[in-house]
Amino acid sequence: MKINILIAGHAGQGPNALSKVVGSMLVKWGYYVFISREYGSVIRGGQNFNTITISDEPVMSNESKTDIFVVLESEFKDIKKCGIVLIDEKKSNMYFAGRIIKLFGIDFSILEEELKNIKNLEENIISAKKGYDEEKIRIPLKKLKNNLSAMDGSTAIAKGAIKSGVDVYFAYPMTPSTGVLGELAQRQTENNHLVLELEGEIAVINAAIGSAITGAKSMVGTSGGGFDLMTESLSLAGQAEVPVVIYLAQRPGPATGIATGTGQADLNIALNAGHGEFSRLVVAPGDTTECQELTSQAFYFSQKYKIPAIIISDKHLAESIYSFSEKPIMTKSQKPTNIGRYNSYEHDESGAATEDVELIVKNVQERLKKHAAIGKDSLNFETVKVYGDKKSKNIVLFWGSTKGAVIDASKNINAKLLQPLYLEPFPKSLSNKIKKAKKVIIVENNSTSQLSELIAKKTGFIVSDKNKILKYDGRPFYSDELQAELRKRLK
Repeated sequence: MKINILIAGHAGQGPNALSKVVGSMLVKWGYYVFISREYGSVIRGGQNFNTITISDEPVMSNESKTDIFVVLESEFKDIKKCGIVLIDEKKSNMYFAGRIIKLFGIDFSILEEELKNIKNLEENIISAKKGYDEEKIRIPLKKLKNNLSAMDGSTAIAKGAIKSGVDVYFAYPMTPSTGVLGELAQRQTENNHLVLELEGEIAVINAAIGSAITGAKSMVGTSGGGFDLMTESLSLAGQAEVPVVIYLAQRPGPATGIATGTGQADLNIALNAGHGEFSRLVVAPGDTTECQELTSQAFYFSQKYKIPAIIISDKHLAESIYSFSEKPIMTKSQKPTNIGRYNSYEHDESGAATEDVELIVKNVQERLKKHAAIGKDSLNFETVKVYGDKKSKNIVLFWGSTKGAVIDASKNINAKLLQPLYLEPFPKSLSNKIKKAKKVIIVENNSTSQLSELIAKKTGFIVSDKNKILKYDGRPFYSDELQAELRKRLK
Protein backbone atom coordinates (compact mmCIF):
# COMPACT_ATOMS: atom_id res chain seq x y z
CA MET A 1 0.00 0.00 0.00
CA LYS A 2 1.25 3.47 -0.89
CA ILE A 3 -0.56 6.83 -0.76
CA ASN A 4 0.88 10.14 -1.97
CA ILE A 5 -0.39 13.44 -0.53
CA LEU A 6 0.59 16.73 -2.16
CA ILE A 7 0.08 19.92 -0.11
CA ALA A 8 0.27 23.21 -2.04
CA GLY A 9 0.17 26.74 -0.68
CA HIS A 10 2.01 30.01 -0.21
CA ALA A 11 4.82 30.56 2.28
CA GLY A 12 3.10 31.79 5.43
CA GLN A 13 0.04 29.55 5.01
CA GLY A 14 1.73 26.69 6.84
CA PRO A 15 2.03 23.85 4.30
CA ASN A 16 5.23 22.71 6.04
CA ALA A 17 3.65 22.68 9.50
CA LEU A 18 0.64 20.80 8.12
CA SER A 19 2.82 18.12 6.53
CA LYS A 20 4.81 17.66 9.76
CA VAL A 21 1.68 17.27 11.88
CA VAL A 22 0.08 14.78 9.47
CA GLY A 23 3.32 12.86 9.04
CA SER A 24 3.90 12.63 12.79
CA MET A 25 0.40 11.26 13.39
CA LEU A 26 0.80 8.64 10.67
CA VAL A 27 4.12 7.50 12.13
CA LYS A 28 2.42 7.10 15.52
CA TRP A 29 -0.29 5.14 13.69
CA GLY A 30 2.45 2.69 12.66
CA TYR A 31 2.97 3.81 9.03
CA TYR A 32 6.21 4.60 7.26
CA VAL A 33 6.29 8.12 5.84
CA PHE A 34 8.64 10.16 3.71
CA ILE A 35 8.11 13.92 3.49
CA SER A 36 9.91 16.31 1.15
CA ARG A 37 9.42 20.01 0.54
CA GLU A 38 9.96 22.39 -2.37
CA TYR A 39 9.80 26.14 -1.87
CA GLY A 40 11.03 29.39 -3.34
CA SER A 41 13.44 31.98 -1.92
CA VAL A 42 10.70 34.13 -0.38
CA ILE A 43 9.42 34.60 3.17
CA ARG A 44 5.79 35.14 2.09
CA GLY A 45 3.98 34.05 -1.07
CA GLY A 46 5.60 31.94 -3.78
CA GLN A 47 4.78 28.35 -4.57
CA ASN A 48 5.38 25.86 -1.77
CA PHE A 49 4.82 22.12 -2.08
CA ASN A 50 5.10 19.40 0.54
CA THR A 51 4.74 15.78 -0.49
CA ILE A 52 3.93 13.01 1.99
CA THR A 53 4.30 9.40 0.89
CA ILE A 54 2.65 6.89 3.24
CA SER A 55 3.26 3.14 3.15
CA ASP A 56 2.91 0.00 5.25
CA GLU A 57 6.46 -0.86 4.10
CA PRO A 58 9.67 1.20 4.41
CA VAL A 59 9.67 4.17 2.02
CA MET A 60 12.38 6.80 1.45
CA SER A 61 11.18 8.78 -1.56
CA ASN A 62 8.16 10.30 -3.25
CA GLU A 63 6.42 9.40 -6.51
CA SER A 64 5.33 11.73 -9.29
CA LYS A 65 1.67 10.75 -8.99
CA THR A 66 -0.70 12.30 -6.45
CA ASP A 67 -3.58 10.47 -4.72
CA ILE A 68 -4.72 13.28 -2.41
CA PHE A 69 -4.21 16.95 -3.28
CA VAL A 70 -4.57 19.47 -0.43
CA VAL A 71 -4.93 23.01 -1.77
CA LEU A 72 -4.42 25.93 0.62
CA GLU A 73 -4.63 28.54 -2.16
CA SER A 74 -7.05 28.38 -5.12
CA GLU A 75 -4.41 29.33 -7.73
CA PHE A 76 -2.90 25.84 -7.30
CA LYS A 77 -6.11 23.90 -7.91
CA ASP A 78 -5.36 22.95 -11.53
CA ILE A 79 -1.73 21.91 -11.02
CA LYS A 80 -2.45 18.21 -10.36
CA LYS A 81 -5.12 15.84 -11.64
CA CYS A 82 -5.72 13.19 -8.99
CA GLY A 83 -8.33 11.18 -7.14
CA ILE A 84 -9.17 13.36 -4.13
CA VAL A 85 -8.88 17.13 -3.88
CA LEU A 86 -9.30 18.97 -0.56
CA ILE A 87 -9.64 22.70 -1.15
CA ASP A 88 -10.86 25.75 0.76
CA GLU A 89 -8.60 28.80 0.63
CA LYS A 90 -10.46 30.46 3.50
CA LYS A 91 -9.53 27.72 5.95
CA SER A 92 -6.31 27.32 7.98
CA ASN A 93 -3.73 24.58 7.57
CA MET A 94 -4.91 22.72 10.69
CA TYR A 95 -8.45 22.59 9.31
CA PHE A 96 -7.00 20.31 6.63
CA ALA A 97 -5.14 18.29 9.26
CA GLY A 98 -8.55 17.48 10.72
CA ARG A 99 -9.95 16.51 7.32
CA ILE A 100 -7.00 14.29 6.47
CA ILE A 101 -7.07 12.25 9.67
CA LYS A 102 -10.86 11.86 9.43
CA LEU A 103 -10.35 10.64 5.88
CA PHE A 104 -7.93 7.98 7.19
CA GLY A 105 -10.17 7.02 10.12
CA ILE A 106 -7.76 8.21 12.82
CA ASP A 107 -9.30 9.33 16.12
CA PHE A 108 -9.32 13.09 16.70
CA SER A 109 -7.65 12.68 20.11
CA ILE A 110 -4.41 11.72 18.30
CA LEU A 111 -4.43 15.05 16.45
CA GLU A 112 -5.40 16.94 19.59
CA GLU A 113 -2.37 15.54 21.38
CA GLU A 114 -0.10 16.38 18.44
CA LEU A 115 -1.27 20.00 18.35
CA LYS A 116 -0.03 20.52 21.90
CA ASN A 117 3.48 20.70 20.44
CA ILE A 118 2.80 23.83 18.36
CA LYS A 119 1.68 27.37 19.19
CA ASN A 120 -1.90 28.74 19.03
CA LEU A 121 -3.24 25.54 20.60
CA GLU A 122 -6.85 26.55 21.16
CA GLU A 123 -7.27 28.17 17.75
CA ASN A 124 -5.71 25.16 15.99
CA ILE A 125 -7.87 22.64 17.86
CA ILE A 126 -11.06 24.52 16.95
CA SER A 127 -10.02 24.70 13.29
CA ALA A 128 -8.93 21.06 13.15
CA LYS A 129 -12.16 19.86 14.82
CA LYS A 130 -14.21 21.76 12.23
CA GLY A 131 -12.31 20.04 9.40
CA TYR A 132 -12.65 16.67 11.13
CA ASP A 133 -16.41 17.04 11.51
CA GLU A 134 -16.93 18.21 7.90
CA GLU A 135 -14.92 15.51 6.07
CA LYS A 136 -17.13 12.82 4.47
CA ILE A 137 -14.66 10.74 2.41
CA ARG A 138 -13.18 7.62 3.99
CA ILE A 139 -9.97 5.70 3.20
CA PRO A 140 -9.58 3.98 6.58
CA LEU A 141 -6.05 2.97 7.60
CA LYS A 142 -5.77 0.13 10.08
CA LYS A 143 -3.44 0.92 12.95
CA LEU A 144 -0.15 -0.98 12.58
CA LYS A 145 2.20 -2.30 15.26
CA ASN A 146 5.37 -0.74 13.82
CA ASN A 147 7.33 1.20 16.45
CA LEU A 148 8.72 4.04 14.35
CA SER A 149 10.41 7.41 14.79
CA ALA A 150 10.86 10.23 12.29
CA MET A 151 13.25 13.14 11.79
CA ASP A 152 14.86 15.20 9.07
CA GLY A 153 18.51 15.11 8.04
CA SER A 154 19.42 18.38 9.78
CA THR A 155 18.14 17.09 13.12
CA ALA A 156 20.03 13.83 12.57
CA ILE A 157 23.33 15.62 11.84
CA ALA A 158 22.83 17.73 14.98
CA LYS A 159 22.07 14.65 17.08
CA GLY A 160 25.15 12.92 15.68
CA ALA A 161 27.29 15.92 16.67
CA ILE A 162 25.82 16.04 20.18
CA LYS A 163 26.35 12.31 20.71
CA SER A 164 29.92 12.77 19.48
CA GLY A 165 30.56 15.37 22.19
CA VAL A 166 30.76 18.51 20.05
CA ASP A 167 31.95 21.44 22.16
CA VAL A 168 31.43 24.33 19.76
CA TYR A 169 29.59 24.80 16.46
CA PHE A 170 30.27 27.83 14.27
CA ALA A 171 28.15 28.87 11.29
CA TYR A 172 26.94 31.70 9.13
CA PRO A 173 23.32 31.01 8.00
CA MET A 174 23.17 29.55 4.49
CA THR A 175 20.43 27.33 3.11
CA PRO A 176 20.30 24.34 3.38
CA SER A 177 22.82 24.03 6.24
CA THR A 178 20.92 26.38 8.57
CA GLY A 179 18.72 23.60 9.99
CA VAL A 180 21.70 22.17 11.90
CA LEU A 181 22.57 25.63 13.24
CA GLY A 182 19.03 26.07 14.57
CA GLU A 183 18.80 22.57 16.04
CA LEU A 184 22.13 22.82 17.87
CA ALA A 185 21.33 26.35 19.08
CA GLN A 186 18.11 25.13 20.72
CA ARG A 187 19.98 22.36 22.56
CA GLN A 188 22.93 24.37 23.94
CA THR A 189 21.84 24.43 27.58
CA GLU A 190 20.76 20.81 27.91
CA ASN A 191 23.86 19.43 26.17
CA ASN A 192 26.46 21.97 27.34
CA HIS A 193 27.83 22.95 23.93
CA LEU A 194 28.27 26.40 22.42
CA VAL A 195 26.80 27.67 19.14
CA LEU A 196 28.13 30.86 17.58
CA GLU A 197 26.84 32.65 14.47
CA LEU A 198 29.66 34.78 13.08
CA GLU A 199 29.87 37.48 10.43
CA GLY A 200 30.94 35.24 7.57
CA GLU A 201 32.37 31.90 6.54
CA ILE A 202 36.04 32.93 6.75
CA ALA A 203 35.51 33.88 10.38
CA VAL A 204 33.58 30.65 10.96
CA ILE A 205 36.33 28.26 9.82
CA ASN A 206 39.12 30.21 11.49
CA ALA A 207 37.24 30.38 14.79
CA ALA A 208 36.67 26.62 14.60
CA ILE A 209 40.37 26.01 14.00
CA GLY A 210 41.24 28.30 16.89
CA SER A 211 38.84 26.46 19.19
CA ALA A 212 40.22 23.10 18.11
CA ILE A 213 43.76 24.27 18.86
CA THR A 214 42.68 24.88 22.48
CA GLY A 215 41.30 21.32 22.69
CA ALA A 216 37.62 21.79 21.82
CA LYS A 217 35.75 19.44 19.51
CA SER A 218 34.89 21.95 16.77
CA MET A 219 32.40 21.77 13.91
CA VAL A 220 31.20 24.18 11.22
CA GLY A 221 28.26 24.15 8.81
CA THR A 222 27.86 25.74 5.39
CA SER A 223 26.81 25.29 1.77
CA GLY A 224 28.77 25.57 -1.49
CA GLY A 225 29.47 29.31 -1.64
CA GLY A 226 30.40 29.41 2.03
CA PHE A 227 32.64 26.38 1.65
CA ASP A 228 34.47 28.16 -1.17
CA LEU A 229 35.48 30.86 1.31
CA MET A 230 36.75 28.26 3.78
CA THR A 231 39.17 26.49 1.45
CA GLU A 232 42.35 28.39 2.39
CA SER A 233 41.77 27.59 6.05
CA LEU A 234 40.97 23.99 5.15
CA SER A 235 44.55 23.84 3.88
CA LEU A 236 45.71 25.43 7.15
CA ALA A 237 43.99 22.66 9.12
CA GLY A 238 45.77 20.10 6.93
CA GLN A 239 49.23 21.65 7.43
CA ALA A 240 48.91 22.50 11.13
CA GLU A 241 47.16 19.15 11.85
CA VAL A 242 44.06 20.60 13.46
CA PRO A 243 40.93 18.43 13.84
CA VAL A 244 37.76 20.08 12.54
CA VAL A 245 34.47 18.64 11.22
CA ILE A 246 32.77 20.42 8.31
CA TYR A 247 29.12 19.91 7.40
CA LEU A 248 28.69 20.73 3.70
CA ALA A 249 25.01 20.83 2.67
CA GLN A 250 24.84 21.15 -1.12
CA ARG A 251 22.53 23.24 -3.26
CA PRO A 252 22.82 23.90 -7.02
CA GLY A 253 25.43 26.40 -8.19
CA PRO A 254 27.38 28.06 -9.68
CA ALA A 255 27.27 31.19 -7.50
CA THR A 256 23.93 31.60 -5.70
CA GLY A 257 22.43 29.11 -8.15
CA ILE A 258 19.12 27.75 -6.87
CA ALA A 259 19.21 28.80 -3.23
CA THR A 260 16.42 26.46 -2.15
CA GLY A 261 17.05 23.62 -4.62
CA THR A 262 18.94 20.36 -4.20
CA GLY A 263 21.90 18.92 -6.05
CA GLN A 264 25.12 16.91 -5.83
CA ALA A 265 27.54 19.09 -7.76
CA ASP A 266 29.96 19.83 -4.90
CA LEU A 267 31.59 16.41 -4.59
CA ASN A 268 34.69 17.51 -6.51
CA ILE A 269 35.31 20.54 -4.32
CA ALA A 270 34.81 18.48 -1.14
CA LEU A 271 37.46 16.04 -2.39
CA ASN A 272 39.93 18.64 -3.67
CA ALA A 273 39.43 21.96 -1.86
CA GLY A 274 42.52 23.58 -0.40
CA HIS A 275 45.98 24.01 -1.88
CA GLY A 276 48.73 21.49 -1.27
CA GLU A 277 48.49 17.80 -0.47
CA PHE A 278 46.99 16.75 2.86
CA SER A 279 44.66 14.10 4.25
CA ARG A 280 40.94 14.53 4.72
CA LEU A 281 37.85 12.42 5.24
CA VAL A 282 34.75 12.80 3.05
CA VAL A 283 31.62 10.84 4.02
CA ALA A 284 28.18 10.96 2.37
CA PRO A 285 25.14 9.82 4.38
CA GLY A 286 21.99 8.81 2.51
CA ASP A 287 19.40 8.75 5.29
CA THR A 288 18.93 10.01 8.85
CA THR A 289 20.46 6.95 10.53
CA GLU A 290 23.58 7.35 8.42
CA CYS A 291 23.61 11.09 9.22
CA GLN A 292 24.12 10.25 12.88
CA GLU A 293 26.53 7.37 12.34
CA LEU A 294 28.76 9.12 9.81
CA THR A 295 28.87 12.32 11.87
CA SER A 296 30.28 10.30 14.76
CA GLN A 297 32.79 8.66 12.40
CA ALA A 298 33.81 12.08 11.08
CA PHE A 299 34.63 13.16 14.64
CA TYR A 300 36.50 9.89 15.22
CA PHE A 301 38.81 10.30 12.21
CA SER A 302 39.19 14.04 12.68
CA GLN A 303 40.24 13.74 16.32
CA LYS A 304 42.41 10.65 15.94
CA TYR A 305 44.36 11.80 12.88
CA LYS A 306 44.07 15.59 13.36
CA ILE A 307 42.52 16.20 9.95
CA PRO A 308 39.53 18.06 8.47
CA ALA A 309 36.57 15.69 8.06
CA ILE A 310 33.76 16.64 5.67
CA ILE A 311 30.17 15.38 5.91
CA ILE A 312 28.61 16.06 2.50
CA SER A 313 24.82 16.26 2.32
CA ASP A 314 22.29 18.31 0.31
CA LYS A 315 19.00 20.14 0.63
CA HIS A 316 16.91 17.02 -0.08
CA LEU A 317 18.48 14.99 2.72
CA ALA A 318 18.75 17.93 5.11
CA GLU A 319 15.08 18.95 4.91
CA SER A 320 13.24 15.70 4.15
CA ILE A 321 11.66 13.69 6.97
CA TYR A 322 12.41 9.96 7.11
CA SER A 323 10.71 7.33 9.27
CA PHE A 324 12.84 4.55 10.72
CA SER A 325 12.96 1.83 13.37
CA GLU A 326 16.68 1.08 13.73
CA LYS A 327 18.96 2.80 16.23
CA PRO A 328 22.21 4.35 14.96
CA ILE A 329 25.52 2.73 15.85
CA MET A 330 27.72 5.53 17.14
CA THR A 331 31.52 5.68 17.16
CA LYS A 332 33.36 7.13 20.13
CA SER A 333 36.05 9.74 19.56
CA GLN A 334 38.70 10.99 21.95
CA LYS A 335 40.14 14.48 22.13
CA PRO A 336 43.91 14.81 21.58
CA THR A 337 45.66 15.02 24.95
CA ASN A 338 48.86 16.71 23.75
CA ILE A 339 48.05 20.32 22.86
CA GLY A 340 51.19 21.97 21.50
CA ARG A 341 52.32 24.65 19.07
CA TYR A 342 50.58 24.93 15.70
CA ASN A 343 52.03 26.45 12.55
CA SER A 344 50.87 27.05 8.96
CA TYR A 345 54.47 26.79 7.77
CA GLU A 346 56.33 23.54 7.36
CA HIS A 347 57.57 22.93 10.88
CA ASP A 348 59.53 20.62 13.13
CA GLU A 349 58.06 18.48 15.93
CA SER A 350 58.09 21.42 18.34
CA GLY A 351 56.01 23.53 15.92
CA ALA A 352 58.84 25.84 14.89
CA ALA A 353 58.88 26.87 11.21
CA THR A 354 61.55 25.26 9.03
CA GLU A 355 62.90 25.34 5.47
CA ASP A 356 65.25 22.42 6.02
CA VAL A 357 65.05 20.24 2.88
CA GLU A 358 65.39 16.89 4.66
CA LEU A 359 62.74 17.82 7.22
CA ILE A 360 60.37 19.03 4.49
CA VAL A 361 60.70 15.70 2.67
CA LYS A 362 60.17 13.83 5.96
CA ASN A 363 57.02 15.86 6.71
CA VAL A 364 55.55 15.13 3.28
CA GLN A 365 56.26 11.43 3.73
CA GLU A 366 54.66 11.51 7.18
CA ARG A 367 51.53 13.00 5.66
CA LEU A 368 51.51 10.20 3.09
CA LYS A 369 51.80 7.64 5.90
CA LYS A 370 48.89 9.29 7.68
CA HIS A 371 46.81 8.99 4.51
CA ALA A 372 47.62 5.27 4.34
CA ALA A 373 46.77 4.81 8.03
CA ILE A 374 43.38 6.48 7.57
CA GLY A 375 42.65 4.18 4.64
CA LYS A 376 43.56 1.12 6.70
CA ASP A 377 41.49 2.30 9.66
CA SER A 378 38.48 2.91 7.40
CA LEU A 379 38.37 -0.87 6.78
CA ASN A 380 36.99 -1.18 10.33
CA PHE A 381 33.86 0.65 9.16
CA GLU A 382 31.13 -0.03 6.62
CA THR A 383 32.39 2.09 3.75
CA VAL A 384 30.08 0.61 1.09
CA LYS A 385 26.53 -0.69 1.54
CA VAL A 386 24.94 -3.32 -0.71
CA TYR A 387 21.20 -3.56 -1.41
CA GLY A 388 18.92 -5.24 -3.95
CA ASP A 389 19.76 -8.56 -5.63
CA LYS A 390 23.23 -9.20 -4.19
CA LYS A 391 23.95 -11.96 -6.72
CA SER A 392 23.11 -9.85 -9.76
CA LYS A 393 25.82 -8.96 -12.29
CA ASN A 394 24.06 -5.62 -12.92
CA ILE A 395 25.13 -2.80 -10.61
CA VAL A 396 23.41 0.50 -9.80
CA LEU A 397 25.73 3.02 -8.13
CA PHE A 398 24.52 6.00 -6.11
CA TRP A 399 25.60 8.21 -3.23
CA GLY A 400 24.02 10.54 -0.70
CA SER A 401 20.37 11.55 -0.88
CA THR A 402 19.64 9.61 -4.09
CA LYS A 403 19.63 6.49 -1.90
CA GLY A 404 15.91 6.64 -1.12
CA ALA A 405 14.71 6.93 -4.72
CA VAL A 406 17.15 4.25 -5.94
CA ILE A 407 16.13 1.69 -3.31
CA ASP A 408 12.40 2.37 -3.75
CA ALA A 409 12.75 2.26 -7.55
CA SER A 410 14.72 -0.99 -7.61
CA LYS A 411 12.16 -3.34 -6.11
CA ASN A 412 11.66 -6.28 -8.51
CA ILE A 413 14.61 -5.12 -10.63
CA ASN A 414 17.56 -7.40 -11.39
CA ALA A 415 20.35 -5.27 -9.97
CA LYS A 416 22.81 -5.04 -7.12
CA LEU A 417 22.73 -1.59 -5.52
CA LEU A 418 26.01 -0.12 -4.27
CA GLN A 419 26.19 2.93 -2.01
CA PRO A 420 29.66 4.26 -1.14
CA LEU A 421 29.48 5.97 2.24
CA TYR A 422 33.15 6.93 2.16
CA LEU A 423 34.37 8.92 -0.83
CA GLU A 424 37.77 9.80 0.67
CA PRO A 425 39.53 7.53 1.37
CA PHE A 426 38.08 5.75 -1.64
CA PRO A 427 36.85 2.24 -0.67
CA LYS A 428 38.83 -0.52 -2.43
CA SER A 429 35.90 -2.92 -2.02
CA LEU A 430 33.90 -0.77 -4.43
CA SER A 431 36.57 -1.20 -7.10
CA ASN A 432 36.49 -4.99 -6.76
CA LYS A 433 32.69 -5.16 -7.06
CA ILE A 434 32.53 -2.86 -10.09
CA LYS A 435 35.11 -4.75 -12.12
CA LYS A 436 33.10 -7.98 -11.86
CA ALA A 437 29.87 -6.39 -13.13
CA LYS A 438 28.13 -7.08 -16.43
CA LYS A 439 26.54 -3.61 -16.55
CA VAL A 440 27.07 -0.55 -14.33
CA ILE A 441 24.49 2.24 -14.06
CA ILE A 442 25.07 5.40 -12.03
CA VAL A 443 22.44 7.74 -10.54
CA GLU A 444 23.38 11.30 -9.52
CA ASN A 445 21.85 14.73 -8.97
CA ASN A 446 24.41 16.58 -11.11
CA SER A 447 25.14 17.10 -14.80
CA THR A 448 28.68 15.70 -15.07
CA SER A 449 28.43 12.49 -13.02
CA GLN A 450 31.10 13.40 -10.50
CA LEU A 451 31.00 9.99 -8.81
CA SER A 452 31.76 8.25 -12.10
CA GLU A 453 34.68 10.67 -12.59
CA LEU A 454 36.01 9.68 -9.17
CA ILE A 455 35.59 5.98 -9.96
CA ALA A 456 37.44 6.41 -13.26
CA LYS A 457 40.29 8.19 -11.48
CA LYS A 458 40.58 5.61 -8.71
CA THR A 459 39.88 2.38 -10.62
CA GLY A 460 40.22 3.06 -14.35
CA PHE A 461 36.62 1.87 -14.85
CA ILE A 462 34.61 4.06 -17.21
CA VAL A 463 30.83 4.19 -16.82
CA SER A 464 29.20 4.51 -20.24
CA ASP A 465 27.39 7.82 -20.83
CA LYS A 466 24.23 5.93 -21.81
CA ASN A 467 24.23 4.32 -18.36
CA LYS A 468 24.38 7.60 -16.44
CA ILE A 469 21.02 8.70 -15.05
CA LEU A 470 21.54 12.36 -14.18
CA LYS A 471 19.11 14.97 -12.89
CA TYR A 472 20.13 18.60 -12.48
CA ASP A 473 16.99 20.75 -12.29
CA GLY A 474 17.32 21.44 -8.56
CA ARG A 475 14.80 18.71 -7.73
CA PRO A 476 15.23 15.15 -6.37
CA PHE A 477 14.40 11.95 -8.24
CA TYR A 478 10.88 10.50 -8.13
CA SER A 479 11.09 6.75 -7.55
CA ASP A 480 8.53 5.82 -10.23
CA GLU A 481 10.26 7.90 -12.90
CA LEU A 482 13.65 6.53 -11.87
CA GLN A 483 12.33 2.98 -12.05
CA ALA A 484 11.33 3.52 -15.67
CA GLU A 485 14.84 4.82 -16.46
CA LEU A 486 16.48 1.84 -14.75
CA ARG A 487 14.30 -0.68 -16.61
CA LYS A 488 15.13 1.00 -19.92
CA ARG A 489 18.88 0.71 -19.31
CA LEU A 490 18.73 -2.85 -17.97
CA LYS A 491 16.97 -4.28 -21.05
